[in-house]
Amino acid sequence: MASDQWISCNDKLPQNGQRVLGVVPGNEVLLPGKASFEMREVLVLRFMENFFAAQADKAGAHGRHFWSGEGASNQYFEAVSHWLPMPEAPVFKDEEGT
Repeated sequence: MASDQWISCNDKLPQNGQRVLGVVPGNEVLLPGKASFEMREVLVLRFMENFFAAQADKAGAHGRHFWSGEGASNQYFEAVSHWLPMPEAPVFKDEEGT
């Protein structure tokens, strides 16, 4: 699979605790210093398998799994449609070129 192919949550889920890029269709956020909302449909999320397993009311309302976000970007399971493994960071050479 090419690294740029999004995976549907209906087809496969990440490993428990795995950080991924997640697609949240229609996700709008109010950013500090802005007077209006901006679309932010791709977020960095961590998949939390069976997060609500011990809370039957929340599991019934939102599903057993959860997406833990960075900052205030937590998402209920059904909000995320697709995910992609985090890409590798680039390798930087120091100033001497080694």
